[in-house]
Amino acid sequence: MEDSREVSHVMKDVPNVDPFEPEKGSNALNSVPTQNPSGTGVNKNVWKQMGNEEKKTAAVNEEMSRLNRLPANSSYASHRLRVLNKILQLLSIQRTTSQDEELELLFAGLHI
Repeated sequence: MEDSREVSHVMKDVPNVDPFEPEKGSNALNSVPTQNPSGTGVNKNVWKQMGNEEKKTAAVNEEMSRLNRLPANSSYASHRLRVLNKILQLLSIQRTTSQDEELELLFAGLHI
């Protein structure tokens, strides 16, 4: 019985955050505009003007911000962040054919 009281006491200090909701108090300088049909969080007009690499980078950055709102000790989040960092590294360099294939496999595995 004491364990449940202890947990409820600890949990009252934890904010109720929905990882799929945009952060409250954010402004245009630190947030991505509302969702577009592609699901990347970039508005439709900007999305049409972006190149393929920019779209991939935007999708990766949005997923990273979503994962950063998860608990720091989450093995799911830490693994996924490592994969996303590898994707960003591959997007930022002049890639060989094998690196292009690796990038596509990483994207396919993440389903973003």
